[in-house]
Amino acid sequence: MTDTVTITVDGRDYQVPRGANLVDAAKLHGIKIPVFCYHPKMKPVGMCRMCLVELGTITMDRETGKPQLDDQGQPAVRWFPTLQTACTQTCADGMVIRTTTEKVVAGRNSILEFLLTSHPLDCPICDKGGECPLQNLTMGYGPGESRFVFDDKMRLEKHVPLGQLIFLDRERCIQCARCTRFCDEVAGDDVLGFHERGRRLQIVTISDPPFDTKFSGNTTDICPVGALTTADFRFGARPWELQETATICPHCPVGCNLSASTRMDRDAGGKTVIKRIMPRQNERVNEIWICDKGRFGHHFTRSENRIECPSLRKDGALVETDWTTARAEVSKQLQGAKGRVGFLAGPSLSNEDLWEMRQLAEQVGGEALLGVWPATMTGADAVAQAGVGVETRLQDMGAGDAIVVVASDFEEEAPVWWLQVKQASERGVNVIVANARPTKLDRYAHASIRYDYAGAAGWLNGLVVAVVNNKQTADDSPVAARVDGLKDLRTSLKKTQADSSDLPGALAGANNLVIFAGAEGLTLEQHGALMRAAANLLIATGHAGRPLNGLVPVWPGANIQGAFDMGFSSEATAAMLQNPPETWVIAGCDPVAEDADAAAAIAQASYVVALSPLVSDTTAAANAALPSQTFAERDGSYTNGMRRVQRFYAAQSTVGEGLPDWRIFADLTAALGGKAPRVSAAGVMRDITQSLPRYADMGFSNLAWVEDQFPDVGGDDLYYGGTSYTNRSGLGVQWLTDAEDPAARLPLQPVPEAASPAPEGLQVVPVWTLFDHGLLFNESELMHHRVPEPYAEINAEDAAALGIADGDRIRVSAGNAQVEVVARVDGRAPVGTVLLPRNLAEVPTPNYPAACTVQKVGE
Repeated sequence: MTDTVTITVDGRDYQVPRGANLVDAAKLHGIKIPVFCYHPKMKPVGMCRMCLVELGTITMDRETGKPQLDDQGQPAVRWFPTLQTACTQTCADGMVIRTTTEKVVAGRNSILEFLLTSHPLDCPICDKGGECPLQNLTMGYGPGESRFVFDDKMRLEKHVPLGQLIFLDRERCIQCARCTRFCDEVAGDDVLGFHERGRRLQIVTISDPPFDTKFSGNTTDICPVGALTTADFRFGARPWELQETATICPHCPVGCNLSASTRMDRDAGGKTVIKRIMPRQNERVNEIWICDKGRFGHHFTRSENRIECPSLRKDGALVETDWTTARAEVSKQLQGAKGRVGFLAGPSLSNEDLWEMRQLAEQVGGEALLGVWPATMTGADAVAQAGVGVETRLQDMGAGDAIVVVASDFEEEAPVWWLQVKQASERGVNVIVANARPTKLDRYAHASIRYDYAGAAGWLNGLVVAVVNNKQTADDSPVAARVDGLKDLRTSLKKTQADSSDLPGALAGANNLVIFAGAEGLTLEQHGALMRAAANLLIATGHAGRPLNGLVPVWPGANIQGAFDMGFSSEATAAMLQNPPETWVIAGCDPVAEDADAAAAIAQASYVVALSPLVSDTTAAANAALPSQTFAERDGSYTNGMRRVQRFYAAQSTVGEGLPDWRIFADLTAALGGKAPRVSAAGVMRDITQSLPRYADMGFSNLAWVEDQFPDVGGDDLYYGGTSYTNRSGLGVQWLTDAEDPAARLPLQPVPEAASPAPEGLQVVPVWTLFDHGLLFNESELMHHRVPEPYAEINAEDAAALGIADGDRIRVSAGNAQVEVVARVDGRAPVGTVLLPRNLAEVPTPNYPAACTVQKVGE
């Protein structure tokens, strides 16, 4: 139970959490103390003085320990001689506050009058007009007139670029420092600072390249005035013209909640289009933050490269046709397919799309393979057994807890999780980062572990052995009594070297433990071993089956978890690449452009059906290219990396004749003699709830469940001065793991004794970069300056042996792939390893670790 204290506000007593910020505590009881610089997601600094109150404490009699009484018989209050900033006060028993006295009113009047002395009166054209805290507070608390001489106003530069994404109007800035504090405290990027002094104080970028952070857009959200605006929305619309539609980010496994601000647009022929993407508050997922990929990566939804009608290959070329003809031809080809048919699902397909794709595969019959793309990770069974507990919120973890991040460049693969783990480290959480190379998260790690890429599972197995052999298992935990297979596990790991450091004991003794597992540098088999080892460690130490404990996979996309839940697998994809089927059905991905081996396998097919919203290398190679809708044009749901099923809604007008993927699959199923299509995505989800026990509670009405969240950043009163939107459309629902079922047994499953060794010579290791030329993100031309030139990182020792210097152009060859890139000899690549980012080059690159050769171009 929360420890509470009694405070008195304007003559009334309130029970509030001990140590709570006074502004927050007042807000909980509906008492408004206005703020500018304060934000509940950052440390208070008391800069703007807008939150001035009269503050006192009840005078206690030292002899009796009881309050002294005044002449009226009331507790005597010792008042501070001057007004105090409420945001820098924490609640203690006996605190007394007055918020409406003449002294307080005069103080707030003076602060607002001072702020407006040089603030431009350009509200009619300011992007913040209509959602501006300065406007609101001036109307609510301001004097209504100014004594300042207009000619004495400061006139500073407007439309100053802080990089290519964010612009600053210096005249509007009120020096609250929210933007600089966000970059420093939350993002950990030293990219903004103050320049000059006094009334000439102004924000400047101090990084090269300018404003070099993956989270720059958040500064525009928390800016309490119109000083910071985004390049793609500036002067684009007025807030009161916009309609807000709830959606989910389609780019990574975090599943950030977004709000699509839409409006009918003249340039789009009067159709409703997305004008901007804003964060939507979900304290269980992304809190109020989103990365710049989620914010600016929506432009593919209105791209000129959208496929607007079906096409069939005729005389070697794709020819546009109608849906009736296309469905008849595709269903005919599927009906006549002999043997194996490969179904390949991309990471942006919704659960409803995946379910109907599976129904089509079952209707086709034969040996239908259900594969996911990219097929870089596996281990859905380990997640189902020991996944992170329901209602886990990383911001609830503190001193005594531990987080392990293994085989993942976290900032590039799951940026908002990176923010949350960074902040957890600063709260005292024991953060362990394990990788074959350094990553940015190492800055905040209490321990950084290095292993050979092939040895990731071996490192975790070493922890398991140490825990089991030293009897550090949580024998008194509720989980321990349900564990099976401890003896078999010991036998399977008898040759594994136990970790001799203090780490096993620290993790076993942690109050709570979360493991984030990626797949960098691992084959599919090695990654499966890593996931199993992680589940074993969590189960053996009792860190499964409860909130703030368990396994979180860093899946390579928004709905890979949903794909696994619907019956798809990476192993099926691997089987298709090794033994290509004659017929392929590919949806929501571009394997021909992304992987040389996949391109070669698909090229052997006799018939390829590609569903895509965009023209791609895969649609160009297909016999039938069918236009699908983007996430912005339809309803559906995604399941994020923490197994939270979240609903998104149709936000903008449909482009061309595109249909939801699920509807295309359902129509083909019906054409082959199957059931009639459902009328909506909600109907498809109802089928899922009736067929998959873990999804029994995932009906759309349940996914739309909401509750009040704190802090109320996006409330109607814009109280905290942020434009993150209140979540009125659904917080989502997590499905329960086996460990959370009190009746379930939890087997510790044997793991291979040793991972397969790395190849002799150089090995290419594909890695992720947040900003790339992937199918969806490449259409956001605004972000092209953030996408690096194609490069490969190579160790200085290997570079010297090959006569390669930093900046040289090199050719990396591996299997079917050959790519020319710029060499980076920067000390991050381990010896014998070439780090090659995916989706940067114009030609397919290796999608899996493999032996490679490297030579300088021109030699």
